[in-house]
Amino acid sequence: MTPSPAPSSPRPRSGGHLIGAYGLLALTAVLFLIFSLALPRTFPTLDTVDSILSNQSIPAVLALAAMVPIVTGAFDLSIGYGLGLAHVMVLELIVNEGWPWPLACFAVIAGGAVVGILNGVIVVFGRIDSFIATLGTGSMMYAVTGWITDGGRIVPGPRGLPAAFTDLYDSTFLGLPVPAYYVLALTVALWLVLERLPLGRYLYVIGSNPRAADLIGIPTRKYTVYAFTASGLIVGFAGVLLAAQQQIGNPSVGLDYLLPAFVGALLGATAIKPGRPNAVGTVVAVAVLAVGLTGIGQLGADFWTVPLFHGGTLLIAVGLAGYAARRRLRTGAVAARDSPAPPPKPPSAPNPDGDSAGSPP
Repeated sequence: MTPSPAPSSPRPRSGGHLIGAYGLLALTAVLFLIFSLALPRTFPTLDTVDSILSNQSIPAVLALAAMVPIVTGAFDLSIGYGLGLAHVMVLELIVNEGWPWPLACFAVIAGGAVVGILNGVIVVFGRIDSFIATLGTGSMMYAVTGWITDGGRIVPGPRGLPAAFTDLYDSTFLGLPVPAYYVLALTVALWLVLERLPLGRYLYVIGSNPRAADLIGIPTRKYTVYAFTASGLIVGFAGVLLAAQQQIGNPSVGLDYLLPAFVGALLGATAIKPGRPNAVGTVVAVAVLAVGLTGIGQLGADFWTVPLFHGGTLLIAVGLAGYAARRRLRTGAVAARDSPAPPPKPPSAPNPDGDSAGSPP
């Protein structure tokens, strides 16, 4: 009997792969060290850490919302407008309509999901490019926001907002700001869905090759609508947090979060799982941006450095994401080419009766 060949051992991860996967995380640590040495009295403090965890929670949540449609190869440019509408609607329902704050929050989050469904239906069934479709729906949401506020701000009365509502953002737990736990819970939930459930695998297949997804029977339209729905749901939640943070309804505030969200989502595609968007990488990317912007701010940089930093980082993120995707394709092609062919099956010995050995009588 010929011994069966020993199973081949898995190839060790190369140094380039480790740098690609964890380089962004290492960059966060390096930036923190550099700013700590440059600003030893102000940067490496608990106040700075609390400020980063608290102030960057909403950009992180919105970046995760932008990341979900990107998994399917689509872009949702309406998230900034949706954030502005959601936070204005929360305050409108609580301040001017007298709704209980839990009901107002639930209605706004559900409304965000409905907006996501509409975006998905327009993109998928209307056959309109996601850039154009979501830019159009976003402009309409911006118009609705202006109509609700009449171009002004929603300011609570002398009694202010309910303390339980503002505690959604202002409170702490185990010494850390509560919004940091929201980001952690959302990241874990998206990681489980995208990395451990069939739904996530379907979304990645749709994003990498929609024609192949159709051929193997994945309902691409339905799952693309699911991705936009999840994005709208998360945007609604981010709007609730923004309302609890700002405590004043500003119709134009959401647009300030659009560019940082896409920078985090696209830059996150170069970390942890290089070449594809992922939840953990998105949070790492937001951490890099947060540390960099906080250090620049403490160094006394001018206000224009913030959009310069975001714009430059966006260009770098898109370039690195494209490079990582091309490298992943090349690596897969080389692995398929170099993989040995399976050995041929040895012919079976004939029986004395003339039948092959092992064949049924």
